[in-house]
Amino acid sequence: MMDQLTTVYFISLGCPKNLVDSQVMLGKLKGQKVAITQSPSEAEVIIVNTCSFIQAAKEESIETILEMADYKINGNCRVLAVSGCLPQRYSGALSKEIPEIDLMIGTGQYHRVIEFLSEFDQSLSEGNLLPRRVYIDQPAFIHTEKDERLQTGNSHSAFLKLSEGCNRRCSFCIIPKLRGFVRSRSIESLVEEATKLAKSGVKELNLVAQDLTHYGIETRYKENLVDLLPKLCRVNGIEWIRLHYVYPDEFSDELIEVIAKEDKIVKYLDMPIQHTNDRILKKMDRRLTKEKLFRLIDKLRAKVPSIEFRTSMIVGFPSETEDEFNELCDDLVKLRLDHVGVFSYSKEEDTKAGKMDQQIHASTKRRRRKHLISLLQNQKNEQLQAKVGNTYPVLIEGYSEETDLLLEGRLSTQAQEIDGRVLINDLGDHPQKIIAGSIVPVQITEIQNNEIIGRVDLPA
Repeated sequence: MMDQLTTVYFISLGCPKNLVDSQVMLGKLKGQKVAITQSPSEAEVIIVNTCSFIQAAKEESIETILEMADYKINGNCRVLAVSGCLPQRYSGALSKEIPEIDLMIGTGQYHRVIEFLSEFDQSLSEGNLLPRRVYIDQPAFIHTEKDERLQTGNSHSAFLKLSEGCNRRCSFCIIPKLRGFVRSRSIESLVEEATKLAKSGVKELNLVAQDLTHYGIETRYKENLVDLLPKLCRVNGIEWIRLHYVYPDEFSDELIEVIAKEDKIVKYLDMPIQHTNDRILKKMDRRLTKEKLFRLIDKLRAKVPSIEFRTSMIVGFPSETEDEFNELCDDLVKLRLDHVGVFSYSKEEDTKAGKMDQQIHASTKRRRRKHLISLLQNQKNEQLQAKVGNTYPVLIEGYSEETDLLLEGRLSTQAQEIDGRVLINDLGDHPQKIIAGSIVPVQITEIQNNEIIGRVDLPA
């Protein structure tokens, strides 16, 4: 039990999977009746949960740590803790370069945050301060429904982490070294947590893992995604279930059938592709071919005509030629995917791709990325315009940050914070029904600067 260190400021960086870890840590802090403050200047403990997936993420993490370190001089901070992927990967360098860090917690130890902070608490009560502590090991932990989470953000949408770790060995990726091998939660555990979330007001479940198709792989799929999804769909109160990080190379016909059959599963797939050229895919150590990808997309669209796709593409991978880049551009025009993130290849130490010859110059990567984004934007405009005049269910988020004259929400084909929003400028005849967390029909009336504008379409 912590007695001396009672006020905590928490920052979570990186992906939704990291956010779940942060919420578990916050839940444990809340369980000890620690006060969570929104002001770092008031905090006695500052915790930064970091990301180090690519260079930009590392830079953001380091800049945030340095910013928070200033509160040890100009604030009340007595313990600066850094958790997550950055200390898991660079604990030695952080020890040398940022002496203000008191505590480092790796990706497999974050559930022990109270135990670690209590050691500092006891030392402070005795009038002295412990030297820096580093808790890094081979990650083996994954939380269960018994680990309370403090839901952050809006109360009607939540992430549900199915598994931790990754068994893939993509040549550009450091995640398996940071997160360990796959370890999946039981269906019983996931359904129980989903039920708790629903009772707290959650309407939308966003399923996340490093790879959803590998859920259950370590037990030879004794429990798998096809088994899990129908049971989550039976949870009362959950209305939308969204699948993130569903890899295309192991996408079964049974999974397609479940997605088509279950109404609560939104017709939206977050499916990492990275490239379409077979040679580049092979160098990436992806288990995918262009033929297999096109066949899967066709099959999904035949079974689920309204489906929309989110994916990510990497340009400038080592040795990528202009012809191979142009092939990627041509293929994406043909595929007409709905939400495409385009990233320049980031050379990472301790990866196979980072040691490859024929690294692409930064200016070439920038040019290719800019060109592909421009090409996709023209396509995106056409796809948005096609929605005008149609009515769709929209999950209401609340008033717009820009003005309280507009409500905003999301289509089922828009994931939170990454796929845009719907701005509602006409509430119709039943404004009392339009509250945050409600799902209401909205007719799309126009597109302005890539923003979807609509009006509530409830019957009079």
